[in-house]
Amino acid sequence: MANNSSTMRILREIKELQTGSDLSLAVAHLEKDASNLRCLIIGPPDTPYEFGFFEFKVKVGPKYPSQPPTVRCLTTNSGRCRFNPNIYACGKVCLSILGTWRGEPGEQWSIAQGLESVLISIQSLMSCNPYENEPGFESTKITNEEAGEYAQKIHHETLRITVLQRLEQLLQITDDDHTTTVVARNTPPADSDDDDGKNHDPSTKEKEASMDLEFSPFTDLFKRRFFWYYDAYIKSIDNASAKVKDGKQFEHAPFEYGNNDMRGRYAYSSLRRRFQRVWQALEAEKYTWCTAGKQLLADQHGTAMNLKHQFDSLRSHYAQSDGPSIEISLVDANPFVWTLTFFGPYETDLSGAIVNVRLHFPFSFPEEQPRVTVLTPLFHHRISATTKALCYFPTKLFDVQNHIESIIATLVDETPSYDPRALVNPDASVLLWGDENCKKTYRRKLRRSVIDCDEL
Repeated sequence: MANNSSTMRILREIKELQTGSDLSLAVAHLEKDASNLRCLIIGPPDTPYEFGFFEFKVKVGPKYPSQPPTVRCLTTNSGRCRFNPNIYACGKVCLSILGTWRGEPGEQWSIAQGLESVLISIQSLMSCNPYENEPGFESTKITNEEAGEYAQKIHHETLRITVLQRLEQLLQITDDDHTTTVVARNTPPADSDDDDGKNHDPSTKEKEASMDLEFSPFTDLFKRRFFWYYDAYIKSIDNASAKVKDGKQFEHAPFEYGNNDMRGRYAYSSLRRRFQRVWQALEAEKYTWCTAGKQLLADQHGTAMNLKHQFDSLRSHYAQSDGPSIEISLVDANPFVWTLTFFGPYETDLSGAIVNVRLHFPFSFPEEQPRVTVLTPLFHHRISATTKALCYFPTKLFDVQNHIESIIATLVDETPSYDPRALVNPDASVLLWGDENCKKTYRRKLRRSVIDCDEL
């Protein structure tokens, strides 16, 4: 990107997104090239796209922000899957704000808009009834059953492609339980030209395809969010499998044509087994840090030495502190595995509780963040009932003390702000954010879990 003003503008927007509080958006770029971006949109709750991982490639030109960026969806199952009437199987995103679709006056791009505007506009397509995004929907004769069938297959493929397939690739898990239909494509997907509408030479395409595979900035985010949302994924599978029989073929929507469609068969029982397999693989990854950590310390590995230094400093700090009673220890003298113990503050729902939390640090910390598991069985909206993963938000990713303080603050917070992407325990969340009787039930269940822990 040759234009300095364009570079400064997009770098500022990237920083604002990276430091913002919106859990549904993430953005990254190559170290020496801010014009080529990777953007991630987390599918909105209560839609067929719920907690799916949708990646986009964004190119910002030298005339930005006078001209909009170009956007291509990378989450298409290699051009086989059209996730929305406006998001094609070839990756094309049809939006008036991008100039890729005719729109009403006032809907076109303006200099006041930016990267966040683009991502929010794309996210708005991921609605509870995506069929409505098809142009001319109002005049199209379609039954509620047909619209529901279209949403159902999007839900199935969101789980299979955007979550499972992505994690299985990262963890090198062979999909030997795959039973959905894979349709052979004898011709390239429709509208398969590059973003500018011109066919580039093969070497350029190969170079871009290679970068698409090699540049994967959201790997750690995928893994940690999988732990967060595991209960929601499984619950949605169980609900859907009660409505749709395995083996049923996807219904064809009227606007799907040629290769620009979504084909397959339902296989929710297979998806459930695969989710369990991914969870087991991620657990095994944590225990790799356990088994190899002590040797890395003996070898004076940089991350091991950093964590050991922080542990020694924090143990001394908490021993002398007049604040809340906090203890930390290493598991088997391993600096990559910490146990945090704190006592629930008085006059809170955790009063009297002794809470134990395990922190598993990856060898690449802080580039990758710790996996935090609450060992004490608490009924809490920020603790996954199955994986026991804690959803919390440190502000200093490199500072273990900030992680510890954020963990405690999250667990004892009795007036949390509502964010549907942070409610990782569906059953607890329904109660906490329900009516007054539901809230009272939530607090009773939380207190009961505290009492049960004390009796163990």
